[in-house]
Amino acid sequence: MKTKVAWIVGGTLAATLVVWCAWLVLTESGAYQLVVRLSTDHAFLEQTLQEWDILAPIIFIGFQALQVIISPIPGEPVGILGGYLFGPWGGFFYSMIGLTLGSLVSFAIGRWLGVHVVRKLVNAGTWQRIGFIVESKGAIICAVIFAIPGLPKDVTCYLFGVSTIPFWVFAVVSTLARTPHTWVLSMQGAQAASGEYVELLVLTAVVLLVVLPAYYYRNRLMDWLRGKGARAPGGRVESGNDRRRPS
Repeated sequence: MKTKVAWIVGGTLAATLVVWCAWLVLTESGAYQLVVRLSTDHAFLEQTLQEWDILAPIIFIGFQALQVIISPIPGEPVGILGGYLFGPWGGFFYSMIGLTLGSLVSFAIGRWLGVHVVRKLVNAGTWQRIGFIVESKGAIICAVIFAIPGLPKDVTCYLFGVSTIPFWVFAVVSTLARTPHTWVLSMQGAQAASGEYVELLVLTAVVLLVVLPAYYYRNRLMDWLRGKGARAPGGRVESGNDRRRPS
């Protein structure tokens, strides 16, 4: 029943957002015209960023953190946007700050709520696939999940929060593991902004060579990670009935 209600609420919100965006486009509203000009006039974009000064990266960092905390928001477009707005290194730097803040906040929320509450917030299918994370003690599972594109990341921050992995281990490993993918997204955005379309296509092709196999074999990867958790010292595969709250 709860799942059905969640789908109804989510579908209604998504439909409302689509209708609202369509209305902005069809009426050629000021917001739509501003977005079009920012995306097509690079000089105007640079001028706008200069006028916003420090507020521009602060807003971007906040939005990047928010897309982690509110996991249904896709993170890849935000990473590309960072490179488009601030260049490859600026976009990478601001994205890493936002992603790290969002991940640590999600981890802290999960640890504060406990496994009983977090399990209610995760749909049954996701819990069956990656619920074993709550029994994870090592950094290997965390590193693999955050390093390989196509594996779930945002929701796992909450699950790692109710695992026994120490806060500082999660902070260091998740940050380092997601660094390459974040840099690639930022570079793609910067190449799009500077009109380097050949380089963009080449980089995108290389990324797809990695992402598509990882996505195709994601279930096998998760099964392998589940086995790593089962073989870890003192570890056991999550049974779905553990109500504990980590200390």
